[in-house]
Amino acid sequence: MDGRISNFMQVASVRRYELTEGPERGLRVLDCDNGKLRFLLNESKALDVMQLYHEGQNISFISKNGFTAREIPFANRFEGGMLYTCGLDSVGGRDGFELHGTHHNAPAKVTRAECSKEGILIEAEISETELFGKNLVFRRRVFSAIGSDTLEISDTPENRGTRTENYCLLYHVNVGYPMLDAGARLFDDAEEVVPRTSWAARYAESRCGMKAPVPNEEEMCYFLKLKTPRISLKNAALGKTFSLEWSGDTLPHFVEWKSMAAGDYALGLEPCTTELDGGFAYSEIGAGEKVLFSLSIRVQSGA
Repeated sequence: MDGRISNFMQVASVRRYELTEGPERGLRVLDCDNGKLRFLLNESKALDVMQLYHEGQNISFISKNGFTAREIPFANRFEGGMLYTCGLDSVGGRDGFELHGTHHNAPAKVTRAECSKEGILIEAEISETELFGKNLVFRRRVFSAIGSDTLEISDTPENRGTRTENYCLLYHVNVGYPMLDAGARLFDDAEEVVPRTSWAARYAESRCGMKAPVPNEEEMCYFLKLKTPRISLKNAALGKTFSLEWSGDTLPHFVEWKSMAAGDYALGLEPCTTELDGGFAYSEIGAGEKVLFSLSIRVQSGA
């Protein structure tokens, strides 16, 4: 070890703890710090990324609900967070299904948690099973090199059952203040933009520009057809660029969710396996098969 370092926690660390106050009580967290990025993983909620900090500054959107261990209606429970994984039974709003599905609410079983000179590595499994029905295991791998500005997430659903199963996935990546602010701008190579509502259509030409919060402003959603699976948000005033890349072969669709509403000020960047609304369609995974999904989240200073 470098003689200047008495304990590796001076460089990077992983701490596991349980939250004890208010609605957060009972949530189990892995608090990971690589020296540049700090990311909180929610062991109680599918190992999703609760919050991301870059050089001490918050990047993620956290809704007014905050984090809760309670199973209450979606509108009262949705926390946003840096990553909220939607599926595997449903995404979007569909009759007879919970909004954005049930996967996020499943607890993860952590199988590996390491912090070494190579980086921080967390692995976990989430089971989705039913009597006389499906037998799926969802493996998540989270890695970030020491001193890196990148967080890498790999997910591998495996069908351990004896029949083909339907599934869907949507990665709800949520950016908030101060990364999201007036003057920030999206960069992508969309060759087609389909507004979800007439309100969104009215502002389609300015969808890439971010403005100051407006009280009670209606949300806007856009379905994008991208040439490459990459999108960035640049905040020149903050001096940071947030970039998201993903496996375009397994996540061929993309949704931009833009809320400029005061108090609900958020930007959702959402790679997914399917279109939403009337275009929704399941994917299939055969008995014994696996499918690989990957996300890369990067925050750069001075970019």
